[in-house]
Amino acid sequence: MKNYILLIVCCFVTITTYSQKRSLTSQEQDSLNIWQLAKYDGASALGGLLHAYSRPAHWDGEDWATFGFVAGGTALLYFVDDETSEFFRNQEDSSPTILKEFGERFGSPQVTYGITGSVYLFGLFTKNEPVRETGVLLISSATAVGLIQTVLKTTVGRSRPQNGGDKFDFKPFSGEAGFRSFPSGHTILSFTTAYAIAKQFDNPWVKAGIYTVGMISPISRIVNGAHWLTDVALSIAISIATVDAIDNYLNAKKRYPGDKYKKGITWNINFGIGSMGIVGRF
Repeated sequence: MKNYILLIVCCFVTITTYSQKRSLTSQEQDSLNIWQLAKYDGASALGGLLHAYSRPAHWDGEDWATFGFVAGGTALLYFVDDETSEFFRNQEDSSPTILKEFGERFGSPQVTYGITGSVYLFGLFTKNEPVRETGVLLISSATAVGLIQTVLKTTVGRSRPQNGGDKFDFKPFSGEAGFRSFPSGHTILSFTTAYAIAKQFDNPWVKAGIYTVGMISPISRIVNGAHWLTDVALSIAISIATVDAIDNYLNAKKRYPGDKYKKGITWNINFGIGSMGIVGRF
């Protein structure tokens, strides 16, 4: 997977070197041939990836407040990691085999890049601008989160529940498969794909259905003892933040002006007497 992601990034860098820097109108894009469109889309994907990585340096007060709530919520979940892991693992025998197999496959790099590549190639060869944009969003987001999770897995070195240890066991840079619990690669890839696709629909019920499919892999990974609840929760947060950053970049730069802006989850921080929380609306 590391080599595959590195190859994609290298291709984007090469393509960007020879591609147009400015955004093109829909009419200008229609006049391009397939290779020229691919170069343009490569520049868009790489620009989105770099934009996502640079976002923390440009966060405002609201962004940092959201970050604080996510960090605080994860810290609270950490206290019940042992209990939640035990609960979910006790459901393994009664869980439908088809869902467990789907969760394992849908979160794999092969399936993820198979879906993203298929969506993009369909949009490219049919010259369908909205589908091309969706493909670019999928590829750029999957590459960005793929690199993040690869680095974090190695540097954090958290022990998996199935090792038989506890949530405080860490062995950074060990390279052992049993110490690559955070983040959850299956969760990051599956929910990134689902969240990016859901952005293309306005109907909240359709969005909810796609999000549900995207949650099968995360839940199945907790059930089989591969990850803790906090691993999965933070992985989903990384997916949402990355996809939103890249989608905002594509819209702000008007890389695909023929497609209307797609809304994702809008996060609102609510304060009240004796209560506070963060609410997502879609």
